Amino acid sequence: MRELDIAEVARRSGLAASALRYYEAKGLIRPMGRHGLRRVYADAVLEQLALITLGRAAGLSLQEIGTMLGVEDGTGIDRTRLAAKADALDLRIARMTVMRDGLRHAAACRAPSHLECPRFRALMRLNLRPCPPAASRSAPG
Repeated sequence: MRELDIAEVARRSGLAASALRYYEAKGLIRPMGRHGLRRVYADAVLEQLALITLGRAAGLSLQEIGTMLGVEDGTGIDRTRLAAKADALDLRIARMTVMRDGLRHAAACRAPSHLECPRFRALMRLNLRPCPPAASRSAPG
């Protein structure tokens, strides 16, 4: 097991040292110890940080990530919660795809006014509808 000081972990992970200290305070990562004033981590921390970054990109809270990493109570990955997050992402992707297509159409539309374009008006109506709540949004975190 190779030891990495906090500066090396920050450099290799692309995260600021302050983020590493914050994740440590939240219990998401743990240093092996210290060399002088510098924290020292096992090189496996890079994999943990990659999982944390992936979880954050997927919209998980740090609390959810900690639970899924088994930090809080050792339960491991909550597959139901991951599936709910994936469903929520599918919904966002579908809505964003419609938005993108509408914007592309509006940019190329030959109607004198965008408000005269039936397709653009349909897009506006679609966006007036509230987004259905995702199961994951009701979860604490």
